[in-house]
Amino acid sequence: MSTTTNYIWGLGRRKTAIARVRIKQGAGAFFINGRPLNEFFPVLEHQQRATSPLRATELSQQYDVFAQVDGGGLLGQADAVRLGVARALKTVNPTLDGALRAGGHLTRDSRMKERKKYGRRGARRGFQFSKR
Repeated sequence: MSTTTNYIWGLGRRKTAIARVRIKQGAGAFFINGRPLNEFFPVLEHQQRATSPLRATELSQQYDVFAQVDGGGLLGQADAVRLGVARALKTVNPTLDGALRAGGHLTRDSRMKERKKYGRRGARRGFQFSKR
């Protein structure tokens, strides 16, 4: 999370989704992979998740957000963007830490898919047993 050319960077991860988020002073534009927010996330719940740190700190009209997202599904990507935006906002203004932490925006959701084990069909399920 460094500052270069007046951008503030934040990195967010969720499951297999990774979001690299840049914010800068602006009018409230929100782009993900070069597309507007409502075009990239057509579902309203995903849009709200991605923008929730800005709404929690009441800064949605003061910063432009540019995110690059790879991997995962739409919900994981929305949560990765959320964490990246929250980390970038905290870098800009460390006094926002309390409001962001209270809303759970700075907490990395560490749940991941469990790996498949040998001798089993999946992570925990065994192979089907047939008596005859």
